[in-house]
Amino acid sequence: MLLSDVVTTSAAVAATRSRLAKVRALAGLIAQAGPGEIEPAVAFLSGAPRQGRTGTGYRTLWDLKISPAAEPSLTVEQTDGVLEELSTTGGKGSAQRRVELLTGLFGAATAAEQEFLIRLLTGELRQGALEGVMLDAIAAAAEVPAEPVRRAFMLSGRLPVTAVAALSGGEAALGEFRLEVGRPVRPMLASPAPSLPEALTELGSCAVEYKMDGARIQVHKQGDSVRIFTRTLREITKSVPELVELVRGLPCGSVVLDGETLALTDDGKPRPFQETMSRFGATSERELLLRPYFFDCLHLDGVDLLDTSLGERHAALLKAVGEHVIPGAVAPSADEAERILADSLEAGHEGVMVKALDSVYAAGRRGKAWQKVKPEHTLDLVVLAAEWGHGRRTGYLSNLHLGARDPDGGPPIMVGKTFKGMTDELLAWQTQELQRIESHRDSWVVFVRPEFVVEIELDGAQVSPRYPGGVALRFARVLRYRPDKDPAEADTIDAVRALLPGKGAADAPEKHN
Repeated sequence: MLLSDVVTTSAAVAATRSRLAKVRALAGLIAQAGPGEIEPAVAFLSGAPRQGRTGTGYRTLWDLKISPAAEPSLTVEQTDGVLEELSTTGGKGSAQRRVELLTGLFGAATAAEQEFLIRLLTGELRQGALEGVMLDAIAAAAEVPAEPVRRAFMLSGRLPVTAVAALSGGEAALGEFRLEVGRPVRPMLASPAPSLPEALTELGSCAVEYKMDGARIQVHKQGDSVRIFTRTLREITKSVPELVELVRGLPCGSVVLDGETLALTDDGKPRPFQETMSRFGATSERELLLRPYFFDCLHLDGVDLLDTSLGERHAALLKAVGEHVIPGAVAPSADEAERILADSLEAGHEGVMVKALDSVYAAGRRGKAWQKVKPEHTLDLVVLAAEWGHGRRTGYLSNLHLGARDPDGGPPIMVGKTFKGMTDELLAWQTQELQRIESHRDSWVVFVRPEFVVEIELDGAQVSPRYPGGVALRFARVLRYRPDKDPAEADTIDAVRALLPGKGAADAPEKHN
């Protein structure tokens, strides 16, 4: 299979808003891939090499300036082979070797292929919004139901590996994926609830627990071996020795836990989110200590619990972590639930989570079984551009252009702008960092690659013909950047539309991110 086939398909997918058309185009290409081509082809189409980071920056690629080939000749396997060598090249002489590899690759690529490779290697293709569409395409190409594909992906965490299993072995191969202690599982996500009473009414028998302003963690323990991952499945074990020590001391032989961790002040209040995130890169024990709060148990002492009810998982959680369980209650009365919400806010947290006790752990999906209740509306949106400020903000990038994720795989959809809520420190950081990921600019606006997610507080949404999604944010203000999230986890345009007057969270379609 030629790389040009992948490039053509990628362009066709980007050019249509039809989910069915996207699935059809992707499935057609995947079905034609040979055994050694499936994994890299799916990885390329998903927006990231299967090797992950190759250590190749935008400036390096821009400086190459190599004339493109007249006709396509590069194959998918040849391209993947070069990326594999790039990802493993290090040590003395590695810089020169990397330039040689890139020169050979780009010299064999057509102009369209060069542009695709630049976007692939710099992360511009990696919006993650194609994930749900790609899963449907894999199912269609392999002629298997979608649910076994989704479950295999939940357990493997890797689209290319899931595709290989589906096309090589069908449902039987997909069914062989199991929860493996030490290999992270995609986290289950929550949807916003209009209010606590509405969430309690909709879910019936449920658990209500604090919604903390911390960082999501997934903990795996097998004997003395402990591994800890972020919500994006990045391993941070070496950065959090205090958590590793605590988990080693839990009264169980093997366990997989889902939870939050955060840094606390001396009086037990949560420190700012950025301080918690800074610990993930700490190299010194003098850094702030993190406190874990666990809210789910996916495996305990040889027994997988993904398909059991939350009620059963909660019983296992208490057995495994004891006092380290997140504050809350199982099956509280309405008055008790209101008290938990009030206590959470008083303690400096964001609100509460309301979770159906009969729900299974639907990893990687945002359904209605888990609902978050917060006093204010917030959305996680993608930064698309920023305008130069004036007056006191002259010389700083200030007014942000904000985009919501397209659930059908297109680029983020602009829904508004804001310059509110920014400190001088944030303005200085933002001005530096946004120019680092600049794609182009005009006299007033710096446009950037869709890499940064920012949490926005707003009063709601309104119908607006000004933006392509037909909806605009009302009184938006910046709360913080979210370094723990990538654009694949940003809120969708459906979540923004659900805030329109007369709408509610329950009116928004289920989101698969």
